[in-house]
Amino acid sequence: MELPVIDLAQYLQISDRISGGNLDPQTKALCSEVSQTLSETGALLVKDPRCSAEDNDRFIDMMENYFGMPDKFKRLQERPHLHYQVGVTPEGVEVPRSLVDEEMKEKLRAMPKECQPLTPTGPDPKWRYMWRVGPRPSNTRFQELNSEPVIPEGFPEWKDTMDSWGYKMIAAVEVGQQYCLSVACLLVLGMRVFCVTCVANFSTQAVAEMAAIGFGLPKDAFTSLMKQVKTVACGILCLDIFIQISLCAPLRSKANEGPHLLAPTGSDLQRYGKEDTVFAGYHYDLNFLTIHGRSRFPGLSIWLRNGQKVEVKVPVGCLLIQTGKQIEWLTAGECIAGMHEVVVSNRTSDAIKAALQQNRSLWRVSSTLFAHIASDAVLKSLGHFAESPLASKYPPTCAGEFVEQELAVINLKGNKGEH
Repeated sequence: MELPVIDLAQYLQISDRISGGNLDPQTKALCSEVSQTLSETGALLVKDPRCSAEDNDRFIDMMENYFGMPDKFKRLQERPHLHYQVGVTPEGVEVPRSLVDEEMKEKLRAMPKECQPLTPTGPDPKWRYMWRVGPRPSNTRFQELNSEPVIPEGFPEWKDTMDSWGYKMIAAVEVGQQYCLSVACLLVLGMRVFCVTCVANFSTQAVAEMAAIGFGLPKDAFTSLMKQVKTVACGILCLDIFIQISLCAPLRSKANEGPHLLAPTGSDLQRYGKEDTVFAGYHYDLNFLTIHGRSRFPGLSIWLRNGQKVEVKVPVGCLLIQTGKQIEWLTAGECIAGMHEVVVSNRTSDAIKAALQQNRSLWRVSSTLFAHIASDAVLKSLGHFAESPLASKYPPTCAGEFVEQELAVINLKGNKGEH
């Protein structure tokens, strides 16, 4: 089965003019296709004019260089006491859910042989780097899930590259409208300003909006849970004077985003390049939506809602969107968290041979971003989904508590005393 490709250009052009039921038939049909595809398959391919193959390549080039560094260097960025939600997670730490969840094991045994995932023998032999995308909440009960980023030494381009690609990936589920005060050069009495404060927030999230509309929910049903709006002031330091700038009303609301994480994995194909090696055992993602960029090495397989196993082929210039556990909660199971695994397949082996001939890196880097509901928001069945007979399986739960519980199961909730 080929996943449909949704071109976001049409929706981006009119998104800021959509209100209530004010939708033309073509856009309404597009939104219905998004919600129906997510419900039936748990996955969706999107083409976003703001994301280019060149952007993805720049990001992967840097991550190949990083993952190729000695293990001793990489472990300097390890933060187990922050649940590995920033910095690096070494190989051999994350445990696939299919290895510890007895209910999941039972379901796997009942699958037809051709649809069963490969069985991992232990923790995943992959590395991962977590980078927070967007502003941190000014006030939250879940500091470990919203911690300051970790920057490795010797990578001066790190922050710009991570932020640039992270924002472009999140833009695939965000509308491009921005509320921004950006002062590039301000002269006061002929003197240069030493510091410029810029406030920039993406206002809404495109795929989430389209899915909400397609499901018959308000346009902001999902996106309102991904932000916590607070009032901010913008300050500019000019010489010895701190000037407080009072922003006009539309610019004063600062959205404290969910803890969105750019989370590339690094798998060493020189060391673990044998076919059927499991880099990421069969699992679902605990977040709201997951965005995958195109990797230079195949190996990602997903399971559709009907149980069919599909090896994913992401076209050049496209992104793969997968449903996570949080959207399953919000829709009372109308969307099921998409199951997937990463293994060394025969297509991976072909890509390894090509990379060797071209003298390229043998680190398989995934370009992955986890989009989250805000940590202090409540997960519960929304709108008409609250009337579903399955709604009782999804009781109101604080998103941050839910994330911490899930992290504990897969061995990522480290002891706060560990450093």
